[in-house]
Amino acid sequence: MVARAERVVSIGPTHHGKDLAETTVNAWLLGDDTHVVVVDVGYDDGAVREVVGARRVSMVACTHGHREHVMRAPALAASFGAAVLLHPDDHELWHQTHPDTEADGELLDGQVLRVATVEIRVLHTPGHTPGSVCLYIPALASVCTGDTLITAGRDPRLLEAIHDRLRSLPPKTSVLPAHGEPTTLQRLAPDLAVRPAP
Repeated sequence: MVARAERVVSIGPTHHGKDLAETTVNAWLLGDDTHVVVVDVGYDDGAVREVVGARRVSMVACTHGHREHVMRAPALAASFGAAVLLHPDDHELWHQTHPDTEADGELLDGQVLRVATVEIRVLHTPGHTPGSVCLYIPALASVCTGDTLITAGRDPRLLEAIHDRLRSLPPKTSVLPAHGEPTTLQRLAPDLAVRPAP
C-alpha cells in the first residue's frame, strides 16, 4: 500500500476581529488505500467523506481548537466511528464551538500515532493557540502545520516552538497547512531562521 496525503478544500465564514469574511480550510487525509486519519475537517465533512470513500477512519485530528477546524469534527468522526483528538490546552477553545461535548482523546507532544503503514508524530507548537500542534509524517516527508506558521512573526513562544520543532526537520519536508497552498520548509527557511531572544 502506498502512503499518501490528500487535500480536501472547503470554504466558509470566519471572523477577523469584528468582520465576517470567507476563508478556505484544507482538510488533510493521511494514510493509504485502506485506512486514513483526517486532519482539520474544515467546513464540509460531506466532501471529506466522499474522498475517504470505503476506507477506514480511526482518528480525526484537530491541529488546534478554532471553530473552522473543529466544528464538523464530531459529525465526521461519528459517521466513521472514529475518535476526535485535540491537545488538552485547547479544550477551552473547543468548548466555544462544542459547549456540551468533549474531544475523545488527546494529542500530546511526542506522541506517535499509527495509521495503517503511516507513523505520525505530534509536535506541540503553542502560540497561535495554547494547544496548537503540528503532525509530522516521516514516510511522506511532510508536516501538517495547521495555523502554526500563519502567525509566526508575532509570538515569541511560537517562534521558539518553530525553531525547536520545525527547523529540526529535513529542509525538503513538505508543509501541509490548514489554509493556503502546500510549500516546503526549505522555501520557508528565511522566515524560520531567526531564533527569538530569551
